[in-house]
Amino acid sequence: MAKKYKEGMTDRDVNRIIEMAWEDRTPFEAILMQFGVTEKEVIELMRREMKASSWRMWRARVQGRSTKHLKKRSFEEGRHRCSRQGHINNNKISKR
Repeated sequence: MAKKYKEGMTDRDVNRIIEMAWEDRTPFEAILMQFGVTEKEVIELMRREMKASSWRMWRARVQGRSTKHLKKRSFEEGRHRCSRQGHINNNKISKR
């Protein structure tokens, strides 16, 4: 039995959406922009594609997480970088 996805969506697209949904710093708006899938549709897709225990763990993790929503983020641009992370120059990592 073939699984029903949004029109034109491939298994590869679904796998990428699931991967993005698991990432803490990827907002739902990025998934919407790239795949045209709303937050509600992502939640439904995750419920359909995951085991029940994995679904509950993901849902508990995502619910209320500010990094999953652009409007709730405390930072404007860029990604978090550890202060101890080295700078990369000309494809070489500089030492401390």
